[in-house]
Amino acid sequence: MSFQTCMTCLRSLRILSRDKKVLGPLITDRALLTLAHLGGISHEEEEKEEKVDDEVNRKEVMKIFCNIVYNNAWAQERASELRYEPFQLTVSNFNEGGVPLLTTVLEKSLSVQWKEQYEVVLNPTAPPISVEDSQQAQEALKILFNITHSTHTQDPEEVSGDASLYRHLAAVLRHCLMVSCEEEEAADELKGHAVNMLSALPLSCLDVLVSVPLAPDSHQTNGANTDCVHNLLMYMERKLEQVKERLTPVLNSLTECSRAHRDTRHYLRQQILPPLRDASTKPEEGNTMRNRLVRLMTNLDTELKHCAADLLFVLCKESVRRFVKYTGYGNAAGLLATRGLLGGQRSKATSSGTQYSSDSDSDTEEYRQIKDRVNPVTGQVEEEQPDPMEGMTEEEKEEEAHRLISLFNKLSKDNMIQPMGLNEEGQLVPLSELRDLSMEETKSEEEHDDLENVE
Repeated sequence: MSFQTCMTCLRSLRILSRDKKVLGPLITDRALLTLAHLGGISHEEEEKEEKVDDEVNRKEVMKIFCNIVYNNAWAQERASELRYEPFQLTVSNFNEGGVPLLTTVLEKSLSVQWKEQYEVVLNPTAPPISVEDSQQAQEALKILFNITHSTHTQDPEEVSGDASLYRHLAAVLRHCLMVSCEEEEAADELKGHAVNMLSALPLSCLDVLVSVPLAPDSHQTNGANTDCVHNLLMYMERKLEQVKERLTPVLNSLTECSRAHRDTRHYLRQQILPPLRDASTKPEEGNTMRNRLVRLMTNLDTELKHCAADLLFVLCKESVRRFVKYTGYGNAAGLLATRGLLGGQRSKATSSGTQYSSDSDSDTEEYRQIKDRVNPVTGQVEEEQPDPMEGMTEEEKEEEAHRLISLFNKLSKDNMIQPMGLNEEGQLVPLSELRDLSMEETKSEEEHDDLENVE
């Protein structure tokens, strides 16, 4: 069979293997053994078929094999029982057995070599990853994401009984974020899928990203290697300039990494929120990463603006005062309202149980000199405006106040505006609700007093 004919057949089978309804002929023991052998993951002596020598075709076979095992419960059980080397599937449930299988596919695609248990050798002189290898790695990452996304925020021991499984995968993902590819687009796609996978891993595994030894030219914070975090940050910066909808996964990953590891948060804060020295422009004006992230906080895309705000809030250690200082109260109001923090109180413990250190955010000398002139709503030093009531008599001031109240009442009555206030939980609610609540409390107190008088 010619190379082209073989390739056409394999591609056709790969397309068919995505459809659960037509897998019948492909889920027999003989079919599975043949695919495993042709794909190079079985070394049974009795197999008569020769392995596919061509690397491209071998990878097509592996895609077919993975699709079949993913889409069919019986194939999952048989794959486990057959124990293909070097995958060593140990459980029949593919959600567990598929992780090591696909991780191995990922390692083979990227020619991974291990230095330590959770440290992949990163050879700067190694040739870049080919487009074909990158594409196969991306296919493995897509399936891995589908079978692991439910493990996020869970303890690895609760998920599979083997925390090392996900820490091992985290180390491979770090490698995905560090390697170069023959084509820039392929490298970007590979990083994008790796970022998606990071958001699906248990949070307790993310320290693997920064726990490798330092190299002479490494980015670092307090001795932690932040090379991978730096690459994530550069990926985010590129996406800020490109397609906004691709930003959400990397924003989430950076937020979770910051929550999970103190040194990661320190490094990102240095890069995104360096000490303020100038407040002559609004926080959303300019081209720094802070400026661009603050702009996203008022984006029409609700999910995107929340993700951007969450990252900045975590970098501020969830301190309302610090958050407002860097973003301006107007930009911060959305997140603060959502969390019931408009009253300025400090955020309670997060769902991930993050505990922040108590170190303070000391102002720079330059910021101290202008601090009293910064408008907290806009986050900008504004020129002093003349007093609009200067020169008015007390009667004229009172008359102006009544006029303004009348205007507000009219706008409220016509539903042009809705006056809001803070409830006891620090959340914005219509003033009418606060008034009703106040009347109910007053009525309750009066009834209580009447009862006491009767007694």
